[in-house]
Amino acid sequence: MTPVPLHQRPAAVSLAEASRYWCKLGFISFGGPAGQIALMHTELVEKRRWISEQRFLHALNYCMVLPGPEATQLAVYIGWLMHRGIGGVIAGTLFVLPSLLILIALSWIYLAFGSVPAVAGILYGIKPAIVAIVLGAAWRIGQRALKSTALILIAAAALLAITVAGVPFPLIVLSAAAIGILGARWRPAQFSASAAQHAATSAANGLALIDDDTPTPGHARFSWSRLVRTAITGIALGALVWAALAAVFGSHSPLAQMGWFFTKAAMLTFGGAYAVLPYVYQGAVETYHWLLPTQMIDGLALGETTPGPLIMIVAFVGFVGGWTTELFGTGQLLLAGVAGACVATWFTFLPSFIFIFAGGPLIEATRNDVRLTAPLNAITAAVVGVIISLALFFAYHVFRLDLSPARWDRVAIAITALACIAVFRFRTGTIKLILGCALCGLVLSYLSP
Repeated sequence: MTPVPLHQRPAAVSLAEASRYWCKLGFISFGGPAGQIALMHTELVEKRRWISEQRFLHALNYCMVLPGPEATQLAVYIGWLMHRGIGGVIAGTLFVLPSLLILIALSWIYLAFGSVPAVAGILYGIKPAIVAIVLGAAWRIGQRALKSTALILIAAAALLAITVAGVPFPLIVLSAAAIGILGARWRPAQFSASAAQHAATSAANGLALIDDDTPTPGHARFSWSRLVRTAITGIALGALVWAALAAVFGSHSPLAQMGWFFTKAAMLTFGGAYAVLPYVYQGAVETYHWLLPTQMIDGLALGETTPGPLIMIVAFVGFVGGWTTELFGTGQLLLAGVAGACVATWFTFLPSFIFIFAGGPLIEATRNDVRLTAPLNAITAAVVGVIISLALFFAYHVFRLDLSPARWDRVAIAITALACIAVFRFRTGTIKLILGCALCGLVLSYLSP
């Protein structure tokens, strides 16, 4: 793609061109939500200039408030803003579909063939890379979001609250929003980017296709009737699919149970997949007995090392649940697994599309209202602290050789250090970093006695 001069606005992007990008993103979006958001920012704001920094962050702030995978919702939001509802559907579907297909394949290999030493070696190398990727994403988002002393303090407080005090993420979000609401009244300058900051960002990135001053397109203008129609349509769509499953297989069948269970899980996914994993574990392992505790842990490892949102672990849970319950008999285990994975994915992600299509016009209508942008900016600042805590969580579990904190894995620490140099010093791309660390882990697995 030929670079566009910074003083020129990029040419209009066709739906086909946008679709090709969303498909590519679905295959390369490693690193969890933080890495995926950073990847979208690099491509869409800095390189392709499809959307300005301010419009990108405004959409991101809204997605951070919602339950569900924020990176997926951000892709849906931008796709919807550019190409109406069909653009949002394509963006969200192509963002998730590669991960679903890869996890179906890996889940089948996992259940049919068991563990392979080479795979363990690859996972060993990738896990330290994830630590570096998340740290790099926190740094990049922090540079954009922490524009004042108040926002820096909110990020630090969120980090301490979640790591030291164990405060639940929803409470952190609500507290940050409350601080932002008060700050909008008493210290508005601390909670909104200044015109000078906007100008500096625009000068650095150049004019964008959807710039700060670009009028809101007709399909994104707010009306209460449109919000109600969209919400009713989305809810009816989910209800019809569940009713079809209940009619064909029975309301107490595993597929119908998965539909209702993962709908509830989607509504509880504040703060990313890790916030809802205890609920998924409790339901899938202890209540419905779809899989074993060790299988849940293995599924998390697979989810960490495949592209797409980490909440896609629900596809693994659905696949194993369909396989172990033998939905279609002992001779159709693969088909049962695929059905379970698809049902889990559908009901997990449907609410995200509804939230964007119904609430997006309201968010677009309030872009310049500090009363709304201030709490959203405060939430984004808090999320920076939470992302750092996620990196620390990864590091603690990746660097330990066993349950004793006194025994540290020096090789894993060294891989992470090299990965951090690659990310911060040389700005190595996510795919290259993942592949390099995976190769390193594979080689070490053969060198180890």
